[in-house]
Amino acid sequence: MSKQRIVVLTGAGISAESGISTFRDSGGLWEKHDIMDVATPQAFERDPALVIEFYNQRRKQLYEVEPNEAHYALVELEKYYDVRIITQNVDDLHERAGSTQVMHLHGELKKVRSTADEQLVYTLDGWELRLGDTCEKGSQLRPHIVWFGEPVDMIPLAAELSSTADVFVIIGTSLNVYPAAGLVDYVRPGTPVYLIDPGPMQVSHIPRLTLIREKAGTGTKKLLKELMP
Repeated sequence: MSKQRIVVLTGAGISAESGISTFRDSGGLWEKHDIMDVATPQAFERDPALVIEFYNQRRKQLYEVEPNEAHYALVELEKYYDVRIITQNVDDLHERAGSTQVMHLHGELKKVRSTADEQLVYTLDGWELRLGDTCEKGSQLRPHIVWFGEPVDMIPLAAELSSTADVFVIIGTSLNVYPAAGLVDYVRPGTPVYLIDPGPMQVSHIPRLTLIREKAGTGTKKLLKELMP
């Protein structure tokens, strides 16, 4: 008999417990930079060196942190369910914990891609990308990140996956960031939905919702007990 499918949408709150700073928790500044100066195509055109250095520092930080108990709880669920993770995060903490099915909506920090051909994506060796590092076509490499103002190409696949959930779980996201927040609208009617986040949010539109007002780590352990067969 095939396993029931759990689709999990994760946001910044799950990575924050590993020590990764989040944009929304720092008053609209990311590591003291205005978002428009480091995370838009226009910023990269205007000052590629600044943008590259900003992501180098984020990448360097990623090498210094480890997955936390929330990541490992989701791995534990794989023993009993077909677990598919859709993450808004660009880190690789889900993979490092051992999750086997992870879809990254907003790109991956440890990857870079060609500015001439976005299909040319490479895993960066180490944490540092330099101005002058080029793809095989001779064009500058850029972070493999979906910047503000760029299309989120993975959304149709994520929406399709969300519609296959037997259980839908949301962890560490305020459901304010679209289009990711709209994925819950694709969940089939009658499907149980669990939301783990301590912050205030508008959730009255979500039917069959179980709200776990906890941080990701403690909340995901509660979820694990709840869903254990």
